[in-house]
Amino acid sequence: QVQLVESGGGLVQAGGSLRLSCAASGRTIRTYAMGWFRQAPGKEREFVATISWNGGITYYADSVKGRFTISRDNAKNTVYLQMNSLKPEDTAVYYCAVATSTATIRRGEYDSWGQGTQVTVSS
Repeated sequence: QVQLVESGGGLVQAGGSLRLSCAASGRTIRTYAMGWFRQAPGKEREFVATISWNGGITYYADSVKGRFTISRDNAKNTVYLQMNSLKPEDTAVYYCAVATSTATIRRGEYDSWGQGTQVTVSS
């Protein structure tokens, strides 16, 4: 069983940047697609970005396209989410997860979720 630990969240002003990390332990994630999701208070958990096992394929939610970048370092068993031009509506708990198959936007096709990291963007 893989354990995922997200870090890098915090409080930032609108227009600022943060880089989230998702470190995996227990097993390698280098052969798995990975994804980032987020959940704001009172809302459903929503897809943010996904990356294929070798980084060759990425998908983004329309709301973050052009501002967020997902990447991975398989040697470090870590996935990243670079978030630029942050907006107050990006405020949420951000989760990473391991895909059961290919890179996908569908939440049901992920398992092994992390505990999340809080991102708060002030206006």
